[in-house]
Amino acid sequence: MKKFYITTPIYYPSANFHIGHCYTTIIADAIARYKRNKGFDVYFQTGTDEHGLKIETKAKEAGVSPKKYVDKVVLNAKDLWKSLDISYDYFIRTTDENHVKAVQKIFTKLYEQGDIYKGTYKGLYCIPCESFWTKTQLIDGKCPDCGREVKEVEEEAYFLKLSKYQDRLVEYIESHPDFIEPESRKNEMINNFIKPGLEDLCVSRTSFTWGIPVPFDQKHVVYVWLDALTNYITSLGYMSDDDTKFKQYWPADLHLVGKEIIRFHTIVWPIILMALDLPLPKKVYGHGWLVINGNKISKSLGNYKDPREYIKYFGVDAVRYFVLREVPFGNDGNFSVEALIDRTNADLANTLGNLVQRTISMANKYFEGKISNKKVYEDIDNDFIKKINSLDEDVSLEIDKLEISLGLNKIFELLRFSNKYIDETMPWVLAKDEKSKDRLETVLYNLLESIRVCALSLNFAIPSTSREIIRQLNNKSSDIKYLEDNNYEVISPKPLFGRIDKDTFLKEHDL
Repeated sequence: MKKFYITTPIYYPSANFHIGHCYTTIIADAIARYKRNKGFDVYFQTGTDEHGLKIETKAKEAGVSPKKYVDKVVLNAKDLWKSLDISYDYFIRTTDENHVKAVQKIFTKLYEQGDIYKGTYKGLYCIPCESFWTKTQLIDGKCPDCGREVKEVEEEAYFLKLSKYQDRLVEYIESHPDFIEPESRKNEMINNFIKPGLEDLCVSRTSFTWGIPVPFDQKHVVYVWLDALTNYITSLGYMSDDDTKFKQYWPADLHLVGKEIIRFHTIVWPIILMALDLPLPKKVYGHGWLVINGNKISKSLGNYKDPREYIKYFGVDAVRYFVLREVPFGNDGNFSVEALIDRTNADLANTLGNLVQRTISMANKYFEGKISNKKVYEDIDNDFIKKINSLDEDVSLEIDKLEISLGLNKIFELLRFSNKYIDETMPWVLAKDEKSKDRLETVLYNLLESIRVCALSLNFAIPSTSREIIRQLNNKSSDIKYLEDNNYEVISPKPLFGRIDKDTFLKEHDL
């Protein structure tokens, strides 16, 4: 069985998660589910990056220990992932004992082989991003990532020799064109960051204590990127007594990350792996941001609601479907309640929900729910059956390119065609003529097959709705193609999605 190891970034638990965190995680979950459905041995990992000055400061303000502070946020995050039907295989925390021990071993190994050395750091530091910057990298004197003030710091530190691996990294990226996607991010990394010259990276700090202690120099703690990035291998047992999973799943097939941290995942992380003499991940994809009403989602601006609010009013699958369908992957996308309502009404209530309700209702009305294929075909059926049989391949072509929105559109093209097929075959007219009874049953059979294939195809994106459709069809066939001799005994239809009156909803709810 082919393996597929997919990761989200590990999120920083300085506050409860927002819809932006959900965006990356839902995409990763959809890909993981899709690969499982295709028979891959999938390992899907997410988690939290829990050390650093920002957490230490927040905990102090809250009057609790840093561990107690992050424990509460992590509990909230795990509940949120459960609410969103996220099917991760492993949730790593950088406070996990196995991770701490492995990081200390990695740090020591790199130091002993000369890839880490001791020096003094003087530079401009952004606390929220936990990033150092040069003056030329600042925008209007502020952090280029978050736009906040930076402060000058000077302290003793250990450094990772990025410069030593610069040429090797450029050569690798240029000889592996699929390593960084989309293309625009790859060009940005090479031209803006690598080729102008890599500066050695600060990988320890002495100005705070909330971190993994450097084992041979206890006044230092390991600085964020060496601690955080190595999670992708420490979780698999690298540098532990049991590295079975590491041998089974590494290298990662796909690291999904937001565009603001792709620099660390395509420069620092590959160099750490090169220094450890380990294979590099197959692909790092830097996706765009989900913005709210045109503005970046920001904890400091407080311009977002708890994602469970959206789930409460619209349902988990409406939220999942929206973020997967609305945003062309790689670009920034806008999240708004108005757009969520429009997408839910148009696709889920009208196209999908209406089709399932109409078809099952007719099957019950005309045949007491029992439908088999009488094979009274007409020309229109040939095109319909051809579309059903090509769906799986059409969707696969898009998902394999990480074009999830386009993959979903392929499914909804078939659903829209199914609704059109009803209008053109007019089952209610066929039902009036006893001679057309077998033709009517064939028409309904074709529709039920289309719905079944679409429901199975949608399982990766909207799993609970997919399960509910299959329950209503009362059919166990798992082939994602048109079957000529299937049999249906459908049950009473239950609405999948109700239409939402946008104006009324917006007046009554502050979302």
